Formats: sequence, C-alpha cells, structure tokens
Amino acid sequence: MNTFWQTMNKLLHIQSNKLEPKSGRVLIAEPLMGDYYFGRSVVLLIEHNNEDGTVGIVMNKPSGTMITDLINDFPEFQAPVYVGGPVQTDNLYFMHTLGGEVPESQEVIPGLYWGGEVEAIREMIVLGMVKPNQVRFFLGYSGWQSQQLHGELKRNSWLVSDTNLQSLFHTKSHKMWNHFMQRMGPEYDLWRKFPIDPELN
Repeated sequence: MNTFWQTMNKLLHIQSNKLEPKSGRVLIAEPLMGDYYFGRSVVLLIEHNNEDGTVGIVMNKPSGTMITDLINDFPEFQAPVYVGGPVQTDNLYFMHTLGGEVPESQEVIPGLYWGGEVEAIREMIVLGMVKPNQVRFFLGYSGWQSQQLHGELKRNSWLVSDTNLQSLFHTKSHKMWNHFMQRMGPEYDLWRKFPIDPELN
C-alpha cells in the first residue's frame, strides 16, 4: 500500500463523533469532502430533531458579495454576505449578537442569535446602532431530512463539536476550519494537515 492510501486509510478509520448533534453545536467537515458548499466547512446547527430533520448554517464561506450589492434599497452597511448552504439559496438569512433588541430572535449559543425581524435590523442600521461585525448575512441554509445527518455521521463525514461566540464570529473565515480541527486535539492532526487537493501534494 502506497503512502497516499495508507494516509487515506488512517483518515477513514479515526473514530469520531463522540458528541451527539444538537442545536448550538457545530459540524466540522472531514478533509476529503470536496463539495462546493461543505468542503472544509464549519456548520452551526440551528435545529436538530431525529424525526423532523436538521437545519444548519455554514459559517465560513464568504460569497464575495456585500449586502448593499445584493439588496438595492438596503441602507449603507459594509457587511459581507456568506454562503449558508445549498437550500433556498435565493433567500437571505442572518445571525447577530444584538440579543433581544431584535424581536423574535432565537438564541443558538450564548450571545449569538438566529433570525428575527429584519426590519428591526434595518432600522438599527439606519440609526447607526449596529456595526457590521454584529450581524452576518447568509444566502441559503443547510438542511438534512430525518435520519440523513445520522447516516453521514456514521460514515465519519462530519465531526461534532461544541462551540462559542468567539470561534464563530471572531475567527477569520479562511482559518475557521483549521481552528476547530486544532480544538479537537492531536488525534485529528492528520485531518487538519491533509491537503485540499491530495494530487498536488
């Protein structure tokens, strides 16, 4: 067996997922996943239910578009838009750290909220009450049907980890996947160091 396939064998046989998925935890993509949406992704789970399915949002995929480029009548606000996942990619979603100031928000982890009344966000921007680093916009979201995510976890497609506001909102996007891999400990150094394109290594 050559070195490449020895490495592949080790990658596929790491026993991961000691934590169960639930709202407020993250999924960390295994390094062999080359999907546009999920390659080297970190997905925050918003909702998880074995019967109803799972909703999550990719946290580390900037789209290269600013919110003011996407919505013509949006107030001037220099905030990038991220790719949230492959579901309903024509819809805009948002997360924020504004808490109860945005009605109908859902706190996912301490200090980080999902959704709420977008008009409240718009008004706060007009009044200069919110900074770009307090809100993150996403196109689309990530979704799994009942038991679908469970099957992917059994195949070691994802690691499950706890998280915090600092890691998700204050880690640079291109460093986030590596950041979470480092947090998982030395057992996953092989995953962390695996090249994006093994053929170029």
